[in-house]
Amino acid sequence: MSNEDLSDFLDEDILSDVDEDENVGNYHDGNDLNDLTGKEWIKFTKSWKIYRPRSRGQSEKDHPAKYPEELVEDFIGFFTQEGDWVLDPFLGTGSTLVGSRSMGRNAVGIELTEKYAEVAKERASQQSLNPVKLEVINKDSRVALSELDREFDYCLTSPPYWNMLKKSRGGVESNQQKREKEGLDTKYSDSNEDLGNIEDYDAFIDELERVFLDVYDVLKDGGYLTVIIQNIRTEDGEMKPLAWDLASRLGETYVLKQEKLWLQDDKSLGIWGYPSEYVSNVAHHYCLIFKKPE
Repeated sequence: MSNEDLSDFLDEDILSDVDEDENVGNYHDGNDLNDLTGKEWIKFTKSWKIYRPRSRGQSEKDHPAKYPEELVEDFIGFFTQEGDWVLDPFLGTGSTLVGSRSMGRNAVGIELTEKYAEVAKERASQQSLNPVKLEVINKDSRVALSELDREFDYCLTSPPYWNMLKKSRGGVESNQQKREKEGLDTKYSDSNEDLGNIEDYDAFIDELERVFLDVYDVLKDGGYLTVIIQNIRTEDGEMKPLAWDLASRLGETYVLKQEKLWLQDDKSLGIWGYPSEYVSNVAHHYCLIFKKPE
């Protein structure tokens, strides 16, 4: 399509200052990826965004690593159209289902830990004006994915960040230590099936790759996968490039399209390495975007 053909959808005002113009822009009949206008499309493609979680109910607070529904809505809004099917193989307390419902998408989530699966079911059962189908499967993804009998348009998920939740980050009182004092969960489970309990880093990457290769089999040709993940620091101060290692692994099967950064400007800072060693306050996540070849 020529630049002239796009002139009604992408003008200089949109390109130079997409946030100030209240006009949402125009829809293009050739858009078969999502239901966005050209202006809305451009706004999403900025490579970072600050997301602040909404207030959480008590049952949701018990989960130690929940991502914001606004993030879910943004990604689902870009990579799907109304009525499409979304998959989350690491569902947690169901944010992907809640975001899918608000966007008018159907969704299936898989969650190993029964307690979180029950919270997700409760959240999915809440009444909505959008007549969508939402399903929670309480199983290990490595089993459940092979049992699915439908094709999905998009997969959005955030897997365990290796065994990060089980490791002390020392120095000052961490959020995990504060959670422990409040009687909240500081890890997902004690199950041997929980990927977050794998001690060997390479074995963890192997199992994580296995899950996303199974996702590949149920994702439509041309469908997208977004994995929200971080690089992590071990107790002895080494950074494990988890996000980059996973991107490299999955890039052998999927097409790695790009990354989008979820920035957190509401996290309290810890004085971890002071006064002798540099230790970063990590306040961003990588949203790795992959595409299944058509």
